[in-house]
Amino acid sequence: MRLTAQQRRVIRRAALDCFGPEARVTLFGSRADDTARGGDIDLLIETRITDPQEIVNAEIRFQVQVQQAIGEQKIDLLVNYPGRREHPPIFAIAERTGVRL
Repeated sequence: MRLTAQQRRVIRRAALDCFGPEARVTLFGSRADDTARGGDIDLLIETRITDPQEIVNAEIRFQVQVQQAIGEQKIDLLVNYPGRREHPPIFAIAERTGVRL
C-alpha cells in the first residue's frame, strides 16, 4: 500500500467524521499496489447514510478534510450505501482488490 501511516489515519478519521461511525474505507487501484507508481487515491467508502443530499454533503466534507490535512491530492470516491440501485463493475473490482484502511 502506497499511503503513509499519517495519510491512512487522516482518511479513516475523515470517513468516520463525514460518513458516520460505521463507515468503512477501502483503498484500491494503483495506490493499493506496492509495485505500481504514481496514481490518484481511489477509495470505496461504505456508509449507512441513505439520503442522496447527505451523501453529497459528506463527500464534499470528506474531500475538504483530507485535502487540508495531507495536501492537494487527486482523490476518487466510490460511495456504497443501503438501497443503492446501481453497482457499476468498479465496485466489484474495489471490493476484490482493495485494502481496508
